Order: sequence, then C-alpha cells, then structure tokens
Amino acid sequence: MPHQPPNQPQPLTPPRDPQLVLLRHGETEWSRSGQHTGRTDIPLTEAGEEQARSAGTTLARYEFAAVRTSPLTRARRTAELAGHPDAVVDEDLAEWDYGPVDGRTSRDVSEELGREFQIFEDGVRVLPPSPEHGDGRPGETLEQVAARVARVVARAEETLGAGGDVLLVAHGHLLRVLATVWLGVDPRLGARFELGTAAVCLLGYGHDLRTIEGWNLAAQ
Repeated sequence: MPHQPPNQPQPLTPPRDPQLVLLRHGETEWSRSGQHTGRTDIPLTEAGEEQARSAGTTLARYEFAAVRTSPLTRARRTAELAGHPDAVVDEDLAEWDYGPVDGRTSRDVSEELGREFQIFEDGVRVLPPSPEHGDGRPGETLEQVAARVARVVARAEETLGAGGDVLLVAHGHLLRVLATVWLGVDPRLGARFELGTAAVCLLGYGHDLRTIEGWNLAAQ
C-alpha cells in the first residue's frame, strides 16, 4: 500500500460482522460557538465540509447496504461530501428539538436558571417557549427523542440482520441518545458520550449483545 502523508485520513477496515456506523455532521458556525442547534437549519462551514470529505475517506472501504440521513442541511451535505449523495432522508434522524434552548449555549441557559444546566438531566423545557428560540415550540423531552431513535434502530436491524452494514448521518445529541438505546441503558447516560463534528462511531454485536466497537473516531 503506498505511503500516505500523515495528514491524510486512513480508511477503516470493516470487520466480518455487520456494523451500524454513525457519522455526525461536520462543523457549523453554531457547533463551533457551542450553541445548541436543533431544528435551525444552518450550513456547514468550509472546515465542516473538509471534515465531511475526510470522514468519507475514513469510511471508504465500507459497502453500506443502507445509508440514511437526517433531513437537515448540515447532515445531508455531510452525507453527500462523504460519498453518499443518494442517502435516504429519515425524519426520525433530525436533531433533538431544543425548543426554547435552540440557539443558546449551555452557559446562557445556566445564567438564566441561576444554576448549572445539564441538558440530559434537565431537558429543554426548563425555559418557557420563546418565539426567538425554536419558533415558540416547547421542544422535545429526552424520552421522545429516545422513542424516535428506537424506530431508527429497529429499521437498521432489519438490514444488519441480513448481513449488511448501515450508515446513519445525523447529529451530536441525537446520536448520543441512539447509542444508549442501542445498549438498552438510560438515555441520560448519553451525557457521558462525547461526540465531535464529523466523528465516526461503530456499533456492533459481541456474544449476542449489542456493543460499541468504536466511538468518537476522528478521521483516521
């Protein structure tokens, strides 16, 4: 294999058994500033587009039987740049509807509450609906997000059970909740799973259990 410069991503080698592969979208202005980005539909930055291309190189050896993406622009563009322009849009992969927290940083919310804000513990309905944030929607509960991703997992397992790999292109908090659903644990544990922009995660099976085989993998 020819030597590649150290700044070039190295492709992962797919295992023999099928995997559910997760890809978070690339950087946006709000992900860079730490603002919660739920249903607000903003584009990737130039750096985010480059991250998406690198993720595509990382996953280049996979032959996915199914590729699904969030309907939001930042995810669909990431899927396209990663080499999957025909990814099927799945509404259940949209990011957590943050409602009154949308567009705010955790620090902003903490200052308004007068205490530290932890989204996986507090949810987003700690603030009243606001037309300036989330178009006045109350936002989703964590349990509602978990129910959505459970449907995604059920659909993915149909393909995994037939021996095919599945790629899901979506969002940070949504994918962290999905990991907890995959493992069958409390969705609040998603707070413990850090996930960077355009990072790859690998979910699979071991000893008849759902497992995490790789998490928060930057371009390899």
